[in-house]
Amino acid sequence: AATALSYGDLSAIPAPVDQWAAVPTAGKLQILGTIAVLEFVGETMEPHYMRGGKPGFYPSLKDAAGGGKGNIPHPVPLDLYDPFGFFEGDSEEKKARGRNVEINNGRAAMLGIFGLICASKGLIVPGLDSLGIAQATAEPMSYFGPNDAGLPFVENMLKFDIASFGQPQ
Repeated sequence: AATALSYGDLSAIPAPVDQWAAVPTAGKLQILGTIAVLEFVGETMEPHYMRGGKPGFYPSLKDAAGGGKGNIPHPVPLDLYDPFGFFEGDSEEKKARGRNVEINNGRAAMLGIFGLICASKGLIVPGLDSLGIAQATAEPMSYFGPNDAGLPFVENMLKFDIASFGQPQ
């Protein structure tokens, strides 16, 4: 019988990489599945940012749904950005600035997470070295670990020795 994993159980694990490793396989698949759906919507709605669309603009989930021009077969009641329509009256300049701010916030968040991962692997990161971040035991670049060995290809992936990759034989 499977045991439930609570938020308290996860928050008690000191290293973020080890927290991810403790998430049950079904939870990881739900998170990655949601990301996949959002990526699908963002990449298939027109115009794509690489083909004249606006950088930082995410298409309306309402437009992506059902009877419209979209590719999601069911209605979506709220959008990701501005679900209640608070910013509908903003000028295009203000919206463009907001998109650029959001892109920069995402970049800063990625740098921050990468810094935390580096610190959790024992590297010295200025500003983080005094926080006492616990040493991670899980592989930070592996989405799936030994607990997920029942998934296709994961068992073979776990046999791969990353430490010797690229080393002369």
